Amino acid sequence: MIREDMLARLIAQASSDGTEMVTLRAIVEESSELGASRVIARLGLGDANAQNDIDELRELLRAWRDAKASAWKAAVEWVVRGVLALLLIGIAVRIGAPGLLK
Repeated sequence: MIREDMLARLIAQASSDGTEMVTLRAIVEESSELGASRVIARLGLGDANAQNDIDELRELLRAWRDAKASAWKAAVEWVVRGVLALLLIGIAVRIGAPGLLK
């Protein structure tokens, strides 16, 4: 049975017989499944290759996150190296190392 037909019959039953909890639950379940199916179809994930597409997107996202984390790590390492180099130059100037080189 098609989901739209099932939902229409449940709504007709609810309006004619009154609303019982079982009928309301069935309406909610059928409408949720129908809505989810429509969303999946609109996103283009209703075909057989959808799982492969999702897997590839997750892999791409994981690679992006790894690259971003390693870029931040490299940037922090370079900043720390620069600060340490400036500190060493400052210490060398303070103790008079440039005079020793002359």
